[in-house]
Amino acid sequence: MRISQDFAPTDPDTGRTARRRPAPGRAAAALTAAVAFALVLTGCGGGDDSAPKSASGKSSADADRVEPLAAPPAPELPVTVDSADGTKVTIDSTDRIVPLTGSLSEIVFTLGFGKQVVARDITATFEQAEKLPVVTRAHDVSAESVLSLKPTIVLADTTTGPSEAIDQIRDAGIPLLVVEPAKGLDDVGRRIDTVAEALGVPSAGTELKERTEKRIADVQKSIPDHADGKKPRVAFLYLRGSASVYLLGGAESGATSLLEAAGAVDAGKESGLSKDFTAITSEALAKAAPDAILLMTKGFESVGGMDGLVKIPGIAETPAGMDRRVVTVDDGVLLNYGPRTDRVLTEIVEQLYAKGGKGR
Repeated sequence: MRISQDFAPTDPDTGRTARRRPAPGRAAAALTAAVAFALVLTGCGGGDDSAPKSASGKSSADADRVEPLAAPPAPELPVTVDSADGTKVTIDSTDRIVPLTGSLSEIVFTLGFGKQVVARDITATFEQAEKLPVVTRAHDVSAESVLSLKPTIVLADTTTGPSEAIDQIRDAGIPLLVVEPAKGLDDVGRRIDTVAEALGVPSAGTELKERTEKRIADVQKSIPDHADGKKPRVAFLYLRGSASVYLLGGAESGATSLLEAAGAVDAGKESGLSKDFTAITSEALAKAAPDAILLMTKGFESVGGMDGLVKIPGIAETPAGMDRRVVTVDDGVLLNYGPRTDRVLTEIVEQLYAKGGKGR
């Protein structure tokens, strides 16, 4: 899903354009939801190239780095793989790699190919990638910038665009593989396998997939039992105060899988929101009745932290608002569903089950 350029104003954090908070109405809410859904699924957290900080003010060093496999793999090339857009792509060199999303960058670096990566998408905010040249603006790919780096393989997903840039890269004879985006934990292993196969290291992909799945399972074992037998209800809110975007996530927001893995209930989905996002209203929040609120760090900061959050109509009347309970995760990793998902899950679990919660 791409964002139409007639949306305004520009979000200073993301570089994307976005609608101002709409007047009540299904059409306006749908437009705003479409904007945020595209931002969220592309891992959009900010145009800032520096590593983000947690809402607690502490730098999350682990979250800002990827952990490559111990033994660098030796690619077996050439390989021909199926691209998600229906083409077949043959790769005969991994000497110069350009991943066009932050999530794909994580996988490439973690598989041990960091030294061969020659550029990054603006959402690749982890430490090992931060000095690479950025070849996107607000996630729109600059074909000229990519081609100037003479890549031997380009990795994209179905949210990457514009289509003209993708076509231009392919027309120049560059192997470009499109990967299906991730929407939940079940997609983690698939994406790792796909990238590993394209890079000629399927066994390394299996190793990384197994490592990631084991770490996620270990985090889940740390989730405490619910004394009253009730799982906490958590609402995922997508906020950009600077652009007046205030949305409540539903079943297709991308956060449901994480919340359920953390032993929680997605309050938006549970309240009947079957789509991705809906404009926040007091009525929708009352129906969701969250015990805690999940936020991207920059979204939390954009509304002025906890004091600003409870000023959004309806927030203060929810159990989460009354208890000032929020869970925040860095924008660049929250919905990536990749090799660092165990760390994301750890942050959610630690904050959700901490006595009193975060944001007090």
